[in-house]
Amino acid sequence: MPLAALPRPHRDDVRIAAAGLLGGLAMWSFGLYTVSGRTPQMPAWVTLVPLSVMAGCELLRRTPPWAIITGVVALTANMILGSLLVTVLMFTDIVYAAVLYGPKRMTRSVPAVSVIVSAAITITLALTQRNAQALSGGLICALISVAPAWSGLIVRQHRDTADAATLRAQQTAVLAESDRRQAVAAERARMARELHDMVANNLSAIAIHSTAALSIDRREGPARDALGVIRENSVQGLAEMRRLIGLLRDTEGDAAPAIAPSLDALDALLEHARAGGADSGQSFVLRDDRPRDAPALPTPVELAAYRIVQESLTNALKHAAPGEVLVALQQDEEALTVTVGSPYGDRDGPRAPGSGSGLIGMRERSELLGGSFEAGVEQPADTDGKLWLVRAVLPMAGKGRIT
Repeated sequence: MPLAALPRPHRDDVRIAAAGLLGGLAMWSFGLYTVSGRTPQMPAWVTLVPLSVMAGCELLRRTPPWAIITGVVALTANMILGSLLVTVLMFTDIVYAAVLYGPKRMTRSVPAVSVIVSAAITITLALTQRNAQALSGGLICALISVAPAWSGLIVRQHRDTADAATLRAQQTAVLAESDRRQAVAAERARMARELHDMVANNLSAIAIHSTAALSIDRREGPARDALGVIRENSVQGLAEMRRLIGLLRDTEGDAAPAIAPSLDALDALLEHARAGGADSGQSFVLRDDRPRDAPALPTPVELAAYRIVQESLTNALKHAAPGEVLVALQQDEEALTVTVGSPYGDRDGPRAPGSGSGLIGMRERSELLGGSFEAGVEQPADTDGKLWLVRAVLPMAGKGRIT
């Protein structure tokens, strides 16, 4: 393998090689040889050659088979020229790394070859020497080859098992997320169908019949005004229903929904309320105290404020006594405050039934944005009567998405 093609050594391998080289130099300087095969005519430094080569193999311990092949040559030279224990220990680490980091073919072959070589050396020594030292030589061969090879094999099997378990867990999580998305999409599609088939169709029928009634009876009067209000509210409700159905069918969240209403449309909203409350003696006033140079409101905050005003005006048309209904807006750097005050007391004529869900919805919109909401009867100091006050504080840095 060309030198340019060799990978950059891992930092842990550099530490191991440096520690082995320094340890071997220390043992060599004190003459601590495990097996001294060096003759008096042989220079003392030749023992450092296998040590240096083995330290270089440690730098490439994650690049088999070059590291283990060179290591076998260096170990053989180490035994012949004068064995240093550090060189032998570095060879055991190279065998361990070859099994742990090498390809699967080497993972299977190195342990088997180590067993065969150790057995062959043991049998050869037993036949040539015929003493107990032959068994000790075979045991040493097994310790420096078989033991690290099988240790690396066990560690690699545990690592592969852990990787497989992690992969299965990731695949299970992906499947679970896919099932969840499909279930949510199916439920949203079912809700969209129900809204389209039931509520939207009924609103369409109301708009059609009120339009027909207006075209038949052209006489001015309270009845015609009421029919006009019914038609406008049904058309507006139908548009909102279609927008909601579009949001429910937008399962991926990529399609842009219809333009959400903003506070600029409050004037039109109050005009509808004035038309509906004229016969009940109600008047509707908007007081916008926001600074002219105020920063633009985040879309969730503006939409929540519009919905709160819309629901408050609807409740005023249903339940409020005759008098002035005041919608007030205040804004600072931190929050937008929406206040709707309507006369509280008895009113002539029938009251529209209410379910109480409107107050719950307004409270949820405020709390989802991290704001506060309160509604109740108060007695202002500058008025004689009681007021039903709705007050919502919506932080500019809203936390949620209100639809």
